[in-house]
Amino acid sequence: MKQVQIGTEYITLGQMLKLSDIIDSGGQAKAFLAEATILVNGEPDNRRGRKLYRGDRVRVQGHGEFEIV
Repeated sequence: MKQVQIGTEYITLGQMLKLSDIIDSGGQAKAFLAEATILVNGEPDNRRGRKLYRGDRVRVQGHGEFEIV
């Protein structure tokens, strides 16, 4: 499992995808989320504005699992 470190209270799903080098820019988030299967803590979610907090786990189809730390 890969870790994504944040220095704030939360990060959005779109920002996490960018920090994890899954997408190159925030503008790509909408199109990527429309095509990929994303699970946040085991539940499907494709909202780029979804707030992720420390301890949340995100599984991205084709890219593996990430933990917010």
